[in-house]
Amino acid sequence: MSFQAEKALVLDHYDALSRATPETVAEILSERTAPDWLWRGVRPFESRCGARDVAETLWQPLLTAMPRLQRRPDIFFAGHSDRATGGVWVVQMGHLMGLLDQPFLTIPASRKIAMLRYAEFNRVENGRITETAFFCDLLHLARQAGLNPLPQQTAQHLVQPGPLTHDGLLYRDADPAEGRETLDLIERMIGDINTRARFETPEQELAQTWHDDMIWWGPEGIGATYTIPRYIEQHQRPFRTHLSDRVFNGHVARLAEGSYGGFFGWPNLSLTNSGAFMGVPGDGVTRADMRVVDIYRRAGDRLAENWIFIDMPHFLAMQGVDVLGLDALVPTV
Repeated sequence: MSFQAEKALVLDHYDALSRATPETVAEILSERTAPDWLWRGVRPFESRCGARDVAETLWQPLLTAMPRLQRRPDIFFAGHSDRATGGVWVVQMGHLMGLLDQPFLTIPASRKIAMLRYAEFNRVENGRITETAFFCDLLHLARQAGLNPLPQQTAQHLVQPGPLTHDGLLYRDADPAEGRETLDLIERMIGDINTRARFETPEQELAQTWHDDMIWWGPEGIGATYTIPRYIEQHQRPFRTHLSDRVFNGHVARLAEGSYGGFFGWPNLSLTNSGAFMGVPGDGVTRADMRVVDIYRRAGDRLAENWIFIDMPHFLAMQGVDVLGLDALVPTV
């Protein structure tokens, strides 16, 4: 099946958005979205309904803070979600670049280039965008503005590049067989995580579905890491050591096209911080949810790269940590 119509709609949406101002963005958003458009964003944006609500919550403040905003995508693909809700989704990932000339939320102005990491899933039905998940890395943006609200992370902070192969923008439809292979591999990897007790070592578990020179492009608070051994040391071991009672809640959308695939959940996981994950003391009792986006690149029969977005402000707020002082910006219902 072709996804050209859905891709074209989303690309037209982005093209129009590139010319938006704080005064015009609500009208521009309404041109290609449904009247009851369901939009999800990281804390403090949360769930919104309709173009005006989304404009007032995200785009007006962002376009005011970062004028001449430039969309710099690294990955773009589409497909049918294999989750119960189904549907055709169009996915884009990259950076929104601008000059951070005014404060954004509680992040101070730097008057320098700033790169906001983002991943966006758009569901398209009957010629309209009906549902969106927009994940951005606010802690990563804050770090660029000189803030570092969390202790030293276990992996590396950096502005993260796109795929090594520079082939992530699938403007033309890819071979469906390639997409099925990618999705099958992602699902095998998830299965290995959920049945990891059957493997003697973490290295053995990861070797089933990952290349040894894997790259894990993690969110601010954790950071990026390279190779299976260093991934275990700098992310997997701290995650599994300090977070317990993990419950997998499922995904809202999971899809693949060509060598690229991904998913998001709302939330994906519920856990207990029983140690000091990311330097945040845990009481071993309080439950916290992780809303996560994962985007993957497959190379042959293994996964090669993974870009991860976690709603860290939400995860930390559930543990009583108001990172960046965002709690005051979350509306009460």
